[in-house]
Amino acid sequence: MMVSAQIDAHLPRLTPAERRVAAVVADDPEAVAFGTVADVARRAGASGATVVRLSAKLGFDGFVDLQAAVREELARRLRPASERIRRPAPGDVLGTALAVEMGNVAATLEGVDRGAFDNAVALLSGAASGRGGSARSGARERRGSERALVLSGDASSGIASLFAGELSMLRPNVVLAGGSEVRVARLLADVGPGDVVVTIDLARYDRAVLDAAGRAAERGAALVALTDSALSPLASAATVSFTASVTGPGPFDSHVGLLALANALLTGVAARLRTSATDRLDRLEAAWRATAVLTD
Repeated sequence: MMVSAQIDAHLPRLTPAERRVAAVVADDPEAVAFGTVADVARRAGASGATVVRLSAKLGFDGFVDLQAAVREELARRLRPASERIRRPAPGDVLGTALAVEMGNVAATLEGVDRGAFDNAVALLSGAASGRGGSARSGARERRGSERALVLSGDASSGIASLFAGELSMLRPNVVLAGGSEVRVARLLADVGPGDVVVTIDLARYDRAVLDAAGRAAERGAALVALTDSALSPLASAATVSFTASVTGPGPFDSHVGLLALANALLTGVAARLRTSATDRLDRLEAAWRATAVLTD
């Protein structure tokens, strides 16, 4: 039985403090998998004894046993599709997909830090609030974001293309940094302070994306990372990072949470740039009508 299912089964018998700890276990498994009893207790606003007591109530031989179970679940999530496809198929595929994907969207958007979200929207709108402290960051605050480049791994390229295309309809100077490593290197060659690079990738991470993001950060660009774990190498290098729930109902990771997060960021940019974005969309619509390239 999954840890979350064990929590659900024992929920009626948990004290309020134990429920807070259980919420941390369910909502932030990385904190449990790689933290300590004290870390989990602090996140939950409870005592270490409560963490240990919850572990026992859930049927584990202490916190270490609970931690091992959470780590195993994370490891299963990261196994390649070639292994996951060998799992027995669920009986109700549509029902399973609905439940899993609704859970992905809820976990992703509910887990977003509002301050980080506002910062990312500012960066993507061209009104960056820099990382703070250095003269380089101060320059970025004054100048705003000159270019927005969108960089992704192969599996996330569809979301990256959609995000870049729709962002470019809200503001100018948006570039999809895809294609060969030669092209990506050329696009990033003159990136610098004032620019923002959106990086989208899930484990197992594309080394070329990690390398390109690292070069952009070294040159002073702000990084906005959309990834699958707070421990992702993209998250550790980012100015602002967001973690999506990517549990798949089948053999592949789900990108639905990432898409919901991308849509939320675009909605924030549209609201922040309402006047200029409206003018830009009006010009695009006029151009499309004039050329009759679209039809109902």
